[in-house]
Amino acid sequence: MSWPLISLAVLGVALAAGFVWYERGHPSARVLALVGTLAALAVLGRIAFAPLPNVKPTTDIVLIAGYALGGAPGFVVGAVTALVSNFFYGQGPWTPWQMAAWGAVGIGGAALARMTGRRLGRLPLALACAVAGLGYGFVLDVSTWINFTGGATSGPLGAVLISAAPFDAAHAIGNFLFCLAFGPVLVRAVSRFRDRFQVRWQPVAQAGAPVVLAALLAVAVLAPAARAAGPTDYLLSAQNGDGGFGPVPGTSSTQLVTGWTALGLAAAGRNPADVVKGGQSIVDYLRAGAGSLNDAGELERTILVLHSAGIDPRSFAGRDLVAELDQDRKPTGSVDGLVDHTAFGIFAFRAAGDGPGSTRVQAAVRWLSRQQNADGGFGFARHGTASDVDNTGSSLQALVAAGRGSSRQARRALAYLRAHQNPDGGFPLNPGGASNAQSTAWAIQGLIAAGRNPALVRRGGRSAIAFLRTLTGPDGAVRYSRTSKQTPVWVTGQALTALARKTFPVAPVARSAHAGKAAASAATSSPPAAPEHAAAPRAKRAKSEPMGPAVPRDLLLSGGFLLPAYAAGVLAGVLF
Repeated sequence: MSWPLISLAVLGVALAAGFVWYERGHPSARVLALVGTLAALAVLGRIAFAPLPNVKPTTDIVLIAGYALGGAPGFVVGAVTALVSNFFYGQGPWTPWQMAAWGAVGIGGAALARMTGRRLGRLPLALACAVAGLGYGFVLDVSTWINFTGGATSGPLGAVLISAAPFDAAHAIGNFLFCLAFGPVLVRAVSRFRDRFQVRWQPVAQAGAPVVLAALLAVAVLAPAARAAGPTDYLLSAQNGDGGFGPVPGTSSTQLVTGWTALGLAAAGRNPADVVKGGQSIVDYLRAGAGSLNDAGELERTILVLHSAGIDPRSFAGRDLVAELDQDRKPTGSVDGLVDHTAFGIFAFRAAGDGPGSTRVQAAVRWLSRQQNADGGFGFARHGTASDVDNTGSSLQALVAAGRGSSRQARRALAYLRAHQNPDGGFPLNPGGASNAQSTAWAIQGLIAAGRNPALVRRGGRSAIAFLRTLTGPDGAVRYSRTSKQTPVWVTGQALTALARKTFPVAPVARSAHAGKAAASAATSSPPAAPEHAAAPRAKRAKSEPMGPAVPRDLLLSGGFLLPAYAAGVLAGVLF
């Protein structure tokens, strides 16, 4: 067997091991979407700079993916980038080498994060990208030596390395400059989405059979009449001392999970201002972190939570959240030009006091109606984006909230939901997929908004409500699916809203009796001064804290980006 064949066999085994490693981590759909997006961005970076030999941001993007997301996702971003981009450049014996080299760069980024605690500054990170470029170039030089000289003698390797030196140097210098320009911004953006979407898998505790049996007997004898915990109990027990919630009990609080949990508890009759631990309520946590609210989705979610708590979102932590959200409206009437944000914009404006006939609500719903796909569903972005149950459920609620519950668009959205119910009674994110709790919750809310009883909407004799109950454990936590327990606090919060049969916006919840005295005392005292950065205009805050996407949204949704993004997404879907 020749050296080229041996090398290809070894590379094939290594690449297969890398993809198996990634798959064994059970990445969620959201993490997979982030990995696919980064791969598409890396592909676009390679194609866009094709006129400049070896000067491309691809290696930087792959290294940062591993740095921010971990070794397995970083490997997949690198390997998929090489494979997909070569549909444009041409496939050949060099493709497996490029896949392995960029995959190794992703793993190297993860190792760098582990060694430094993800605290590298701009210059050290740029130097790391330059070194990664040299390493990538060396691997490709070796591949050239093996594939085109047979690798029988080492003499030709020196000639290959010398002739490739200017190209490898250009690659390293380009990596250095690209990282100086956008490296820290991309790290913050990817890390932010990692914190929002990362799945944390919790191992099931192992115990011997005698211990388990003794525990069961103790429960049966000592507490025969104990009330089973429900989702509300589980969420209350998961609250952190800062008043917020993390995706898993005991993990750091985030605005995302705290917001969804607050809405679930409000739907179940618990005012977020009354949900307190360690002297801090949910509202206290949101107020303390108000300075980090940057994008429209965060503003919308926070407005909904404050509305359910009976708090004016126009005066919160020194900010007028409604006015700031209004700045994100486009001339078309949409919010950020996205179906998801526009649907929630309708909820937020209704929560802020707009009637269904208000100018901005009607402008938003007109734009939203035009984004409906031919199958009756809605996608995340706009017309033409693949329909999914989550966005169809939220869009149906928005149509009803804007007074369009009897419209043709609402009827078609309802038909889409009913058509994609699974035989287990639940709903998948995408048609034909496995049922999950969050998509089922969105479908239930859409059904309720359309005036349907979700307990009577059945497939195979099973309803969506019954499906959610089968996912509810003894501790009250709702599983994401029959095979996954990812982000249980977030999932339970969303499921609770559906189990409580509430739609958005959730109506204000009366304060509990014991909270009245504290509320009266707080009303007579001066509120704490908002931090200077929280009261600053959004433009100034965005400039000093670049937390948004690393590339403009117009580029993300352009045809030049969507083509490689689609290719990367299809490949990722086939592989995983």
